[in-house]
Amino acid sequence: MNSDKESATAPASRDNLAEDVSSLRQDMAKMHDILSRFTSEAGGQAARTARNVGQTVAAQVGSTASGIASTSADMATSATQQVKTFANELEEIARKNPLGALAGALVIGVVIGLIARGR
Repeated sequence: MNSDKESATAPASRDNLAEDVSSLRQDMAKMHDILSRFTSEAGGQAARTARNVGQTVAAQVGSTASGIASTSADMATSATQQVKTFANELEEIARKNPLGALAGALVIGVVIGLIARGR
């Protein structure tokens, strides 16, 4: 009789595990999309801010500030590239070690939940 119960619960447990893994994969995909958008927007915002600052300085200081503006634009471009590279590296890590990525996502989710709950 116990073997009947065990054999009946085993497929249900596997189905639940498969659903949980599928749900975690969807959540990881959503987190990847959110992180990609965030890094892209953050990089773009940093570039816009650096360009705006550079343009203001250039207007006030003249030709000397023009050199500073191009340098800050290069720095913003470099920062944007580094953020994109970081996102690509995270994606590679997640592909190479999906369980580690799931664990990391879980930890990040718990931390965000604790921060949000504290407000």
